[in-house]
Amino acid sequence: MQGVIKTYDPGTGVGALVRDTDRAEIELADDALAGSIFRMLRQGQRVVFDLNPDGLATGLRLGSEVDMGTKGFPPRKDTSA
Repeated sequence: MQGVIKTYDPGTGVGALVRDTDRAEIELADDALAGSIFRMLRQGQRVVFDLNPDGLATGLRLGSEVDMGTKGFPPRKDTSA
């Protein structure tokens, strides 16, 4: 899934994002940044994420428009031949 960071407090790690598909606000899980390149998040930052069993956003990562399957961006061509 993909979305945009709505809020994030780097001191507490508490935050929320807005999912692109239905504009639902989803809270970040405690481990949302674990194993990620992110050290903090900024409002409006686009991310790709998963939902944990509790419905919280986890596994935040970067993604290009192509990686996220955004309409209007053709699939990436395989250049590893």
